[in-house]
Amino acid sequence: MDTQTPLSDSNDSTITKLTDSFSHENNVLSMNRLSENIQSIFSPSSPDFDYFSDAKIVSSDGRVIPVHRCILAARSAFFNSILREKVSDAIVKLELKELAREYEVSFEAVVTVLAYMYSGKVRQLPKGVCVCADEECDHVACRPVIDFVLEVLYASFVFQISELFAVCQSHLLDIVDKAAVDDILVVLYVANMCCNACEKLFTRCMQIVVNSNVDSVTLDKVLPENIKKRIMDSRIELGLIGPESNNYPDKHVKRIHRALDSDDVELLRMLLKEGNTSLDDACALHYAVAYCDAKTTTELLDLALADVNHTNSRGYTVLHVAATRRDPKIIVSLLTKGARPSDLTSDGRKALQICKRLTRALDYRTTEKGIDFPKDRLCIEILEQAESRDPLLGEASVSLAMAGDDLRMKLLYLENRVGLAKLLFPMEAKVAMDIAQVEGTSEFPSAGMISKVMSDAQRTTVDLNDAPFKLKEEHLNRLRALSKTVELGRRFFPRCSQVLDKIMDTDDLSQLAYLRNDSPDERETKKQRYTEIQELLNEAFSEDKEEFHRSSNLSSNLSSSASSTSPGVKPNGSPPVNR
Repeated sequence: MDTQTPLSDSNDSTITKLTDSFSHENNVLSMNRLSENIQSIFSPSSPDFDYFSDAKIVSSDGRVIPVHRCILAARSAFFNSILREKVSDAIVKLELKELAREYEVSFEAVVTVLAYMYSGKVRQLPKGVCVCADEECDHVACRPVIDFVLEVLYASFVFQISELFAVCQSHLLDIVDKAAVDDILVVLYVANMCCNACEKLFTRCMQIVVNSNVDSVTLDKVLPENIKKRIMDSRIELGLIGPESNNYPDKHVKRIHRALDSDDVELLRMLLKEGNTSLDDACALHYAVAYCDAKTTTELLDLALADVNHTNSRGYTVLHVAATRRDPKIIVSLLTKGARPSDLTSDGRKALQICKRLTRALDYRTTEKGIDFPKDRLCIEILEQAESRDPLLGEASVSLAMAGDDLRMKLLYLENRVGLAKLLFPMEAKVAMDIAQVEGTSEFPSAGMISKVMSDAQRTTVDLNDAPFKLKEEHLNRLRALSKTVELGRRFFPRCSQVLDKIMDTDDLSQLAYLRNDSPDERETKKQRYTEIQELLNEAFSEDKEEFHRSSNLSSNLSSSASSTSPGVKPNGSPPVNR
């Protein structure tokens, strides 16, 4: 009779281990499969992306993200609380700016957070968002990286996603030592909003800022008063500054800054007469460029009482500060007043590099047909042009040269050229026209600008070849302003100017510009011809852009080759947001 032999303890242990291992592997596979299945409904490429959703989150730029209430409520106590109040709504619409009230979170950042809520996995960083426009940057701690991780950190804090919050804080702790101190000020600001949850990050950023050369004016503008006081007190305790440095070094300087805050240039004039403090002593241009309206900066420049290339206590010129703000009108205004784009900061960076390190590669991409360029890209192109050889200002094209001394014909030419620039290159035209102060002049009523060809309304124009014409002061003012607009365009937007030259020098331009008593058929013919010319111009513009990028890439490669064979360390980190 056979007897069953009991399994030994060792065999039992082995089977248990195999069973546990098999169970663990199955659990991992099951969890991965579940994660992928849930993530599949949160994907723009999925056909069910919007079909099954019962809620929508709207970003600050108007883009809509379809989501599912059951998933958000299950993964986040924050959303659970909010959605309970809207349980009776068929479709819930949530505004992102209302969810994250104290700090702006971008579309890309909130998508990253939501993707983690669906899948439990950190999504790969979106292309172009965490990369700056500087090809020489390693993109480890430049401003686009800092901004994106901070947005995800803050959204995770608000939505109470503790795991993702911890990942972001750890990443920031790894890179803050490589970041520019002005970028760390932003990290410190957000870490302070996250209260005790960001204690490690807050403490590390405080240490860096305390030991930095960031001045009290910048601290006032960027950080809450209690944080600024802690920084200044720590500096005093460490013997880095004296007690008197808690305030501005001069009360008169503070009054000058307050006048600039109020955009009151007349009060500024009075203050300059009262005291011995000059605009350079107060770094007034630096302050205006960083914090004031562009119009105030222009008026301050027109006083001609400040050195446009003055360096502040941190080693930055006014143009360096303008590069951090990235306002094309301010940058062009400084360059026309003699600002030097070749000047270096104390750590060896030009305004162009500062601007590139602050600009996302996503915002630097060429827009279709060259229309409505992002202002960040426009600033970079202006600085690139300023570093290159300046073309001759006022260099006339064929049409203007043919006008000779006939001021009436010149005025007509300029009206048509600027009108065409407004149609094809609206942002570039606005920058040049604002600086040239075209708005303060009266449009020549009989100019017959090309844009008016697009109107179907019947109108009668004066034939200037027959009507008597008397040049008045208002005409001269208009001519001067339009001439300056064209000159600025040639200097800072040469490719746009070349495109405009092609159309302004065509034989049929004059026929398009003069409407006279055209019949409806003639107007329609002109309208069609205008459309054809616009298409040709857009094609030419694209070709010019491609050629420009080829040249830029070649120059960049040559520069990289040269730097690899020469000693020295390339400066890293993103540019400071100097104030």
